[in-house]
Amino acid sequence: MTALDKCLPEETNRIEYKQILTDDFERQVVAFLNYSQGGEIYIGVDKHRNAIGVAEIDLIQQKIVDRIKNNVLPSTLGLFDVIVEKISNHEVIKVVIASGVEKPYYLRSKGMSPAGCFIRVGSSVQPMTTTQIDTLYAKRISLKLSNIPAPRQNLTFQQLEIYYSEKKLKLNDEFFASLDLVDVNGRYNYVAYLLADENGVSIKVAKYAGTTKVDLIENEEYGYRCLITAANRVLDKLRVENKTFAKITPKARLEQSMVDATALREAFINAIVHNDYSREVPPVVEIFSDRLTITSYGGLPQGLSRENFFRCRSMPRNRELMRVFKDVGLVEQLGSGMSRILEIYDPSIFTFEDEFLIVTFPFTKGFTLPRGNVNGNVNSVDVKNQILTCVIQNPSYSLAKIAEKTGYSKRTVSRQMKMLQETVTITRVGSPKTGHWEVIQQTDSTK
Repeated sequence: MTALDKCLPEETNRIEYKQILTDDFERQVVAFLNYSQGGEIYIGVDKHRNAIGVAEIDLIQQKIVDRIKNNVLPSTLGLFDVIVEKISNHEVIKVVIASGVEKPYYLRSKGMSPAGCFIRVGSSVQPMTTTQIDTLYAKRISLKLSNIPAPRQNLTFQQLEIYYSEKKLKLNDEFFASLDLVDVNGRYNYVAYLLADENGVSIKVAKYAGTTKVDLIENEEYGYRCLITAANRVLDKLRVENKTFAKITPKARLEQSMVDATALREAFINAIVHNDYSREVPPVVEIFSDRLTITSYGGLPQGLSRENFFRCRSMPRNRELMRVFKDVGLVEQLGSGMSRILEIYDPSIFTFEDEFLIVTFPFTKGFTLPRGNVNGNVNSVDVKNQILTCVIQNPSYSLAKIAEKTGYSKRTVSRQMKMLQETVTITRVGSPKTGHWEVIQQTDSTK
């Protein structure tokens, strides 16, 4: 804490005085972030430049930090400081705000619009025009991994070469450039660092004895090597941990895992390729006695709403990683992973936080028969017959409606419908939305 006895300067384009912490505080912060020189906001000083002090100064400091971090976008971490100064025997708070590099900054509640974007004009705060917003956005400095230099340049890629050779692809100098692993000067970037044989990135898999983090029984690190290798090793670990229950019925042996294996794999791969590595925070997997969670850093990519997220719209945060993972067969196509997860699990398994996205898979504690089956006699013929009966009853049913009526997942229905079409049992007439199903040949099993 510093002590000042001299008179404070008048309000300027870089100085703002507030007697108390007011509702428009974030507007002032946004204006300084968007201003080329940044600025300072004093709390506990009136408009006549008289220091009057701040009551409950520790509480107000914390409120200031929380409000800036939670109410302003893009991220302001590292762009502001909160200092206590003693002026004329009164403790006041000085908030120092730097000019941001990802302009335009805006109020989270108002979005990137004139109602949410502000700029400092003299000693006042003015809404930005649409033209100003568009111009700043076009010039925004992107913190993409391809723009961040690798911490070291003596990298090797033997593991990556093996993965590509298995897909009949060969790495050469041109290939590294086409994958955006090097900058215009031929230096490796952070994407290359993540895919190198050795790096400083590790994925943690923690296991607990109960439902909380109190009793840690296992804590393993998978990494410090090519991210593809680390991802494959974590997937192997998850396959071991994901126990399978079995039930013998008169017609079939039924098996069910604690977590659906396909959904678990897709959620983990999504966490890997969409994680924000610019802050050097890798994904984390945690296994409890009743659930498994996968946490990735960065939250939703800017511009992707929750609604579009659940519509399986893809906005890759790390397009370079997505490309490589697709090349080696770990990713099929954009949005496909989410589709597979939502075919089996409810959207409620996703938790959104400002900086994190968490997927929580509850464990199946024993064998439960698939929905729509009451006698335990489940096999492929039974599934097809139920679906075919449903189609015969109402040819206009969509896949989602058939899944609802039969109790099977949309994925199961889609697979069985494809098999029925391949055996020339049914066909789709018209478009997927407005058309209908037509039974061409009814098999013996349904007569």
